[in-house]
Amino acid sequence: MAVCARLCGVGPSRGCRRRQQRRGPAEAAAADSEPDTDPEEERIEAGAAALAGAGGSRSAGPTSPPRCSLLELPPELLVEIFASLPGTDLPSLAQVCTKFRRILHTDTIWRRRCREEYGVCENLRKLEITGVSCRDVYAKLLHRYRHILGLWQPDIGPYGGLLNVVVDGLFIIGWMYLPPHDPHVDDPMRFKPLFRIHLMERKSATVECMYGHRGPHNGHVQIVKKDEFSTKCNQTDHHRMSGGRQEEFRTWLREEWGRTLEDIFHEHMQELILMKFIYTSQYDNCLTYRRIYLPPSHPDDLIRPGLFKGTYGSHGLEIVMLSFHGKHARGTKITGDPNIPAGQQTVEINLRHRIHLPDIESLRDFNELSRIVLEVREQVRQEQQQEGGPEDAAGLGRQSPQPCAEPPAEQAKGPGDGGAEAAAEPPAQSGQGQPFVLPVGVSSRNEDYPRTCRMCFYGTGLIAGHGFTSPERTPGVFVLFDEDRFGFIWLELKSFSLYSRVQAAFRNADAPSPQAFEEMLKNIQSLAS
Repeated sequence: MAVCARLCGVGPSRGCRRRQQRRGPAEAAAADSEPDTDPEEERIEAGAAALAGAGGSRSAGPTSPPRCSLLELPPELLVEIFASLPGTDLPSLAQVCTKFRRILHTDTIWRRRCREEYGVCENLRKLEITGVSCRDVYAKLLHRYRHILGLWQPDIGPYGGLLNVVVDGLFIIGWMYLPPHDPHVDDPMRFKPLFRIHLMERKSATVECMYGHRGPHNGHVQIVKKDEFSTKCNQTDHHRMSGGRQEEFRTWLREEWGRTLEDIFHEHMQELILMKFIYTSQYDNCLTYRRIYLPPSHPDDLIRPGLFKGTYGSHGLEIVMLSFHGKHARGTKITGDPNIPAGQQTVEINLRHRIHLPDIESLRDFNELSRIVLEVREQVRQEQQQEGGPEDAAGLGRQSPQPCAEPPAEQAKGPGDGGAEAAAEPPAQSGQGQPFVLPVGVSSRNEDYPRTCRMCFYGTGLIAGHGFTSPERTPGVFVLFDEDRFGFIWLELKSFSLYSRVQAAFRNADAPSPQAFEEMLKNIQSLAS
């Protein structure tokens, strides 16, 4: 019967092929002429057959093939069938009959669901020692907290952040992603656990806060609404250090910047660092997170969109999301600073207007580069006027004040255009390299930038005073070095930012639709404003 069930399918199908082989030619042809059903239809029919079979077998006519019911299949085959179904369907299946309910207590089914749906590769058999079943892990841990898996931006004022909630073995852990220490933009990201959830007994999952240096302690996770949740520490005394605030600050400084305050000679930079410590320390007991998605990718994108680390003057390294939108590309700050907060689109790149750099000696002349860029800006302004578009979209507002003396500490990336010229000259992979050097007088936090670029485009950068006052878009140059690195020259500030791709694989981070990604960008920008 098990062999026949595998060959025939489950439910009232058109009969056993082995029996068909013993039929006459006419009967076989008639049977073969019946249309095949798709797997979903077979599953529906199987459920109906199981319910019908529970009340007794139905007599079949002399010419009808014998019918199979799910209830007639051996338990080991039912385990295989049930284990291939989504875990969310199994509770309904358990209500069909006592036999199904008993089989659904088999740990093999739930072990497979944990592995296929959540990537749990641990040997779940060791849970038997603690009395926790795979069914408990699935229902009370993985399924219950499935809505918090993925990427999130914490609400920490202008600073933002990047949280990645993942299934890590038999834990769900919230990892805060931190940029490498300034100015080493090509170094890998750093990770810091903020909370973890695990199941050590059959009652319910345990939430623990990981903040501080005194080990895990009692915490709480609350799903506020769709795409938003919050964490709370119930033992904030674990965050304090015996040496008081001074020891906490020095420890934070070593972790955040990789140096001591005595190593930082720039007075303004010291003020910014101290300000960030005081501000972020207020959020060590309670945080709210809002979901963010990775940008969708298209074949005609200039490069693969994603997350990048960028140099931002005295503010250090920040995380920027590069995304493409038809003829525009946007860079949105995931982490920010008091000048340009997280969520703002701080660089806009017009890929319809490629900038052809002069020879290497002429490129060293800042005035020559400015002349070329301002000519393109005038062309963009004329196009905007003809199209009736707003001037601000081209970055043509009033001349900006000098909000800060240092480099792009007050800027980031925003929309760029992937237009006609970009489509005609695809993706940067095929671009021919050309020598590149920064003009004399343009400062850079990282002097180890590439000396060859593939192409350059006109763009605008957002700068502002402290507290995001008097924001302005000023002209600049987007420089594409390779698939994983690009730069931006801020003409107004005579400074250069270098960006390097975040090399990490993120699960549960794709937007369900392009519209959902666009809506997410609008939401985080509105919160930043």
